[in-house]
Amino acid sequence: MSKALERRIIGRMNKEVTFLGFGALEIGRDWGIGSETERPSEQTAGTLLNEVLDLGITLIDTASAYHASEERIGKSIASRRSQYVLATKAGEHNQYPGTYYDFSYKAIKESIDRSLLLLNTDYIDVLQIHFGPDPQKVLDDGETVAAMKDAKKEGKIGHLGASIDGELAKRCILSGDFDIMQLEYNLLNVHNDENIQLAHERGIGVFIRGGLGYGKLTSRVLPQITNDPAGNAKVMKLLELVGGESDRLTALALQFLYRKEGITSILAGTKNINHLRTNFELLEVDFEDRVWQAAEEIASHAK
Repeated sequence: MSKALERRIIGRMNKEVTFLGFGALEIGRDWGIGSETERPSEQTAGTLLNEVLDLGITLIDTASAYHASEERIGKSIASRRSQYVLATKAGEHNQYPGTYYDFSYKAIKESIDRSLLLLNTDYIDVLQIHFGPDPQKVLDDGETVAAMKDAKKEGKIGHLGASIDGELAKRCILSGDFDIMQLEYNLLNVHNDENIQLAHERGIGVFIRGGLGYGKLTSRVLPQITNDPAGNAKVMKLLELVGGESDRLTALALQFLYRKEGITSILAGTKNINHLRTNFELLEVDFEDRVWQAAEEIASHAK
């Protein structure tokens, strides 16, 4: 079996997901770097979602704030609901063309019901807090977690998650309230190293967002490098390490995550199914030990 489809178990959920998961931001909201930022049509998004499942990927991650994403999932793949673990988020709410934050008990309960309706399902596997500008206040107030726990008792959601980094992520892990942590982690940012280890020790699943540096560890960065050489110094070092080939840079970034103990799944977001197919191939590329030693040295300086 390919590395992309390797099943990794989430201890506290007693469920498995594929190492490569699908992040559904770009199918519902204008997003990205460079010129390709416009979201696809509903039909194109539906085709893509079905192709994601056809590839064997078993994790779909979305959010209310991803505009049309939840609705498109509900319209396109609700009939295949048994084939994927469904994760969404509440707290940052859809208000096209923007979003707004409301972490009150009432807003979270209403958001869950709205997500269930849009997703065309009666059960969300993982509901994550989509934190905003003052995450500590959200945790201190406790209304959001209380609403999520009540929704769990009502059978609407299965498990609680949080999408946050740093010290507050550690607080969430230690609280015992969460079964999933969604963390940023990549060759350019390893600040969540200890959080990944701590979550792993406690049987908490770790979903990685920004695993490819939000495009900086893909071919999309090449036009940006000359514009900001200082800001892309680490990228340039990594590119040099792989002979200047952007595909090998992406392969290195993906396999860096694959080799990290404690990571359950990485969320790959795209509007193009061929990008996902390419990720399958890049996860199988071989690198010499010297390359890994140099890559890990560069990554360690990202702390």
